[in-house]
This record gives sequence, structure tokens and C-alpha cells, in this order.
Amino acid sequence: MALRYVSPVRPQEATGLVAEVYAQLSRDFGMARMAVFLTMSPAQDVLAATWAMLRESLLAGKASRTGKEVVALGVSIANRCPFCVAAHATLLHATGDHDLAETIAAGGTPSDPWHADLLAWAASTRAPSTAALPAALPASGLPFPDAEAPEYVGTALAFHFINRIASALLTENLLPGNLQKSRLVRSAGGRALARTVRRPLTPGASLPLVAHLPVGPEPVWAEGTPVGAAYAALRAAGGAGGALLGQDARDVVLDAVAAWDGEHPPMGASWLSEPLAALPERDRPAARLALLVALAPYRVTDADVAAWRAAGPAVARDAGPGGGTDEDLVRLCAFGAVAATERAQALLHLTGRPARPAGDAAPSRTTGGPA
Repeated sequence: MALRYVSPVRPQEATGLVAEVYAQLSRDFGMARMAVFLTMSPAQDVLAATWAMLRESLLAGKASRTGKEVVALGVSIANRCPFCVAAHATLLHATGDHDLAETIAAGGTPSDPWHADLLAWAASTRAPSTAALPAALPASGLPFPDAEAPEYVGTALAFHFINRIASALLTENLLPGNLQKSRLVRSAGGRALARTVRRPLTPGASLPLVAHLPVGPEPVWAEGTPVGAAYAALRAAGGAGGALLGQDARDVVLDAVAAWDGEHPPMGASWLSEPLAALPERDRPAARLALLVALAPYRVTDADVAAWRAAGPAVARDAGPGGGTDEDLVRLCAFGAVAATERAQALLHLTGRPARPAGDAAPSRTTGGPA
């Protein structure tokens, strides 16, 4: 399988919350063994919150599953996550729109203007200030009605988080021998999943899995919806990983992410060495790994993880013993991933955005298949 660095809880050995997540994931997603969720299983609250966010935004609700898969692909391409691109090209096949799936997987522009706008918007969520968005978008800048914003925005942010976990903790190979690169394999996989993908799901069914998590306020763009509750849970579960860093190291990571413009960091190590220079040597491996996951997770190396494991409890001396275990690795990566996801949310300027003027509604596609 594609996992690296983490030994997962195997489905046949899962108990408690992990077993509950696996069961719902198998039922609602159609796959009992999804690598990105297996790799999070040592940290059960991170696993549950990530699943809730994905389910309530991408899988459930009334907005088009095809449209949301386009968004998942657009974000994954922008984040340079080939594992997620292959997975969601296959799931786009499952909606029935085979040409659309292959057009996007090949780096092309969809022929349907609405799909093209969705893809461009999704890609822009990484670095909105430099994105070239279609001039035809409405005043809100969103290619979907306000009522569907929780699902579409939620899907985009879910993948800003998931892409980072996948890039850091998985290899690029979704299938043995890179079979995911074959159009025939993607199409066949999509057909196998079609019945599950096209089945409507009741919103909110995952929320009991995260009801025990301490959460803050829901985001304004999804307040009062299952997506809003799931996002609040993900923010809490991911943010808790910051306890594995000393306060100074945590501040360095958060300050660097807060100043980030969404662009991919330059090659070389200067963008990392400068913020880390002020930290004691023993605090740097954890801060480096969290920053890599946040801003360039595809550059995480065996040496980065080994250095973090070797640093041991010193990286968490302000919070007590920690560091070195698979659970702590997942939590540290989740901290970096959720910090970047929160930054992506801030860059979208969703707080207090004006309502779309009457008569200026974007197309609403509510079917799961091709539009």
C-alpha cells in the first residue's frame, strides 16, 4: 500500500472510534481501505474529524457531486498531490462523466463553462491574489449559489487539509505499478464505485463521531450546517497537535503560515532556515516538519521524519513527554495541515462577503452525474 512512516490500525483489528469511522467510511465511500484514512488511524480524533469534514462537504448534501469532485481535483492539482488527483479522477469517473475526468487528469480545461469555472476557482484557492479567474464569475467571485457555499467551500478546504496529509505520509502510487495512471484502470475503478457515489447520503450522519471533541465557533461560511460543525471539529483536532511543539516553535510555525501568500515555496532551504534560526537546535526538527507539511508537504523526506523522531521528548518539553510515535507524527502533520487550511480560508476572504445580488446566481447543478 502507499503508506510511509506510519503503521495503521488495520480494519480487522480496529475497535472503538476507529472501527466506527472505518465502518461508516466503507458504507458511505464504498472503500473499506482508503490509504489516507488508514495513515491517520493512530490519532483517532484526527481520523474522525477528517472523515466528518470529507463526508459532510463532498459526499453528502444537495450540491452536484460531479461539481464537488471537480473542486477536489482543482485543489489537489494546485497543491501538487498526485495521489489525490488519481483518486478523485477515478471518483469523477464514478459520477458518469468520463470525458470530464480525463480532461482534468490530463491538465486540460473542461468544455462545460461551469465546470471550467469551478476548476479555475478551486485551483485559485491556494493563492487567490495571483490567480487568473474567469471574468464571467459573479460579484461574489464564487461559481455557485450562496446556499451551496458550505459544500463547495468545505470540499475545497477539506482537500487543502487532506492533500497535505497525503503528500507527507503517503507515496504517490495509489495502485501498485502506478496503474492509477491508466485511463482504463481509472474508468474501471469509477464504474465499480458508481452505485455508491451516486447514492444520496443524509447530511450530519458523521457528526456523532466527533461530538466528543472540544470545538470553537463554526466558520461563518457554513455556520449552522453539518459542514460547519465538521470544520470546527477538524480545526480542533488538528490544532491540538501544536501541543507537541514548544511555545516558541509553535509561534514560529504559525507566524510563517500567517505570512504565507499561498504560492509554492522556492527551491532550496532558505525559506525554512530563516524562521527556524531563532529556535534552539532541539526544537527545529518538529518545527521544520510542521512547516513542510503546511507549505510544501511533497518535500517531506525520510531524513525529516528521522530527525524529528530522533529529537524525542525535547520537542514537547513545554507540554510534557511526546514525540517519536506514529500517533504524534500524525498529530504534528495535522497541526501543519490545519494551519495551512486556516490560512487558505483566510485568503478566500469569506468572512462577511457580500451576498450575491438578486438575479446574479451561478448555475446550480444538483445531480451526481454529468451535467
